[in-house]
Amino acid sequence: MKPIKPQSEMTERERNYWRKYAEYLLSNNISGRAAEACIRHAQQFAYSLEKKKLRDVDKATLQAYFDELGRFDKIVAWQYSQAVSAIEMLFEMLGLKQVLASFNWDECREAARELGREHSTVARSASSREIVENRAQGDASLMSPDVLRVLGRLRDVVRIRNLTIRTEQSYSAWAERFVRFCKGAIPQEPQRIGAFLEHLALVEKVAPATQAQALNALVFLYRHVLEIDPEDLGGYQRPRAKRKLPVVLSPSEVDRLLSAMPDTAGLMTRIMYGTGMRLMECVRLRVKDIDWDNGYIDVVGGKGDKSRRVPLPDAYREELELHLASRKSQHQKDLAAGFGEVFVPDSLLRKSPRVARSWGWQYVFAAFRISTDPRTGRHMRHHISENVPQKAIKKAAIEVGIAKQVSCHTLRHSFATHLLRAGYDIRTVQELLGHSDVATTMIYTHVLNRPGVSALSPADLRIPGASRQLS
Repeated sequence: MKPIKPQSEMTERERNYWRKYAEYLLSNNISGRAAEACIRHAQQFAYSLEKKKLRDVDKATLQAYFDELGRFDKIVAWQYSQAVSAIEMLFEMLGLKQVLASFNWDECREAARELGREHSTVARSASSREIVENRAQGDASLMSPDVLRVLGRLRDVVRIRNLTIRTEQSYSAWAERFVRFCKGAIPQEPQRIGAFLEHLALVEKVAPATQAQALNALVFLYRHVLEIDPEDLGGYQRPRAKRKLPVVLSPSEVDRLLSAMPDTAGLMTRIMYGTGMRLMECVRLRVKDIDWDNGYIDVVGGKGDKSRRVPLPDAYREELELHLASRKSQHQKDLAAGFGEVFVPDSLLRKSPRVARSWGWQYVFAAFRISTDPRTGRHMRHHISENVPQKAIKKAAIEVGIAKQVSCHTLRHSFATHLLRAGYDIRTVQELLGHSDVATTMIYTHVLNRPGVSALSPADLRIPGASRQLS
């Protein structure tokens, strides 16, 4: 990065300019060291423009600057986010609304987040013992050697049975909550499971689906780790699950939502709707998974570690090509700067050490900055945070006046429903969604209100002016 111009070399006009910026920061309740850091970030940006004026800055200039800043490994995630906010406030002070509107500041800030040690992308690069000991720090109820051994064994058994990382994290979290409920022990009597589940229902008032998740986790713990058959749950009765229909957007609502979503989050949203992919399947999409010539995308390692093939939407092909061209340029710059690595499975890395730098294994939707892998300490460009499309979708739904509870999964529901409405058979939709059982896919026929034949409302069967049409 270009060094900041020393104050001694500034003109009086420049000093007054930055004094005005400091006052603007103060009016936004930013003072002390935070204000000093913001001024440094703003000056770093302003003087990097050289002869270009701030009012002439465009989206491409901002993206290039933040891309370069993202390769500066001395800046951690919160400092990167602070730099984004400092530069945004610089344009706010100047009243340059066109520049402010051209760039997605929230997406840039959010995309700079580090992947946590327990993030599902990197969590299995550490041993079960390391994870358990790290989680037990500062929690006396989990520090017993016997408890640590059982919790570590639970993660090992989940991995041996090739269950997903999400299942491992969920089962482990419920086991830890159960240990805390039992005052730092894992009782040999499975009746305590019933008492814990009743506590969840009566005291913590969790939903029936959450109780079912806790029950599944603890039954797995006793049956496959402790090797105790939990037949007697102390009189606990499993609650009746409520049937909930998925939220589905109409085609016009989809169009309104997508039209309000620019940049990376918008492209991700369009891809999720056009392919039916889940959020994390889209977030983890690799360049190699897109087959341009044959017109499909391979979804590798989806839910349940299953893979499937979905269509590549022609409607978004050009936008995706432009995005990947920009992404490839970013990757080439990463390589030139000594970076360019991406997370790949350890088994593959042992066979092909250079694969982590290859273009095919790069994430399609990458983070704005190079980050440090929390387990290995290596500098990598991870995928974008899943919070980026989640927040963008909720914000866009409000902006376009959609009152439904819209989420990333709503796009998957809409994908399935719209295909069925277009006349595609249920088996085809089941295969595209990756459902093991067609009964799971059948719920979308209820959304269409046509389990066999569409029924009209009795009010719509009455003809105006006729007194008795239903006799």
